[in-house]
Amino acid sequence: MKTRQLNRPLPTALTSNGHRLDASARRLGRLTPVPDAERHDPPALRARLARDGFLYLPGFFARTTIEDFRRHYFATLAETGLTRAGSDPLQGLAASAGELDRGRLRSLLFRQIVPGREYEALCRHPDLIAFFRRLLSTGDVHLHRRKIIRHVGPGESGIGTATQAHYDLVYLREGTDQVVSSWIPLGDCPIARGPLVYLEGSHYRVMADEAAGRLRRPAASITADLPALAKEYDSRWLVTDFAAGDLMVHSAHVIHASLDNQDPAGQIRLSTDIRYQAASDPIDTRWQNHWHDRDGL
Repeated sequence: MKTRQLNRPLPTALTSNGHRLDASARRLGRLTPVPDAERHDPPALRARLARDGFLYLPGFFARTTIEDFRRHYFATLAETGLTRAGSDPLQGLAASAGELDRGRLRSLLFRQIVPGREYEALCRHPDLIAFFRRLLSTGDVHLHRRKIIRHVGPGESGIGTATQAHYDLVYLREGTDQVVSSWIPLGDCPIARGPLVYLEGSHYRVMADEAAGRLRRPAASITADLPALAKEYDSRWLVTDFAAGDLMVHSAHVIHASLDNQDPAGQIRLSTDIRYQAASDPIDTRWQNHWHDRDGL
């Protein structure tokens, strides 16, 4: 596994939906990876997930596993004008504005890629299934069929471009609150390319408010204003440079969001988020169809 430069200074000009994050040490920090000694220790992983609300697992997948799917994704959509003509699909280089055939893109995405065998094979990777069986302490795990793929081009802006601050339970209320999400960067995703970020310790307050009935809110994001939320929680947004092969796992209660893609190389950020749970727990039936951006969830 390639050594990460975890001690280098964090960027100071990070934005999400146009809001500039406070880069002070009180409001911005770095994600801590799961130590090697804990990666195959289910009780230690469960304790860490309960404590931190997430597990950061660098190098979980073979790099080629992720790159093969990234190449498939952008090669399939090349005819829509999403990527630069003649470029390597693996790079995911954004084409100039105005060249995109949105109708064709939507058709290929929702009729071919999302229900396709390549995507299903990635989401049901044997290492992933084995990991969740150990983590959830069950022999039978369930993958929610509604699996989401997101691509965000460099320079895309405006409220709703980046993922707004939220916690997953508000979208999954009809099942167990022990559902566990996986965020997988489909290619290298350095901080400048707009990865997921986590609000440190936020799951403790969310769980307390949920238990007290103060957060029985509709399925909606909390806010697009990440710096204001960090101030309200007196907490830090945790960030890192992700690489192809990394895996994030998080609870249904921890607040997370994404940064804007400011990649100077012009590469598109591609990622997927999927959800596993113990098959014996209540399952939200609304999440058992293929994802579509007009499915109302």
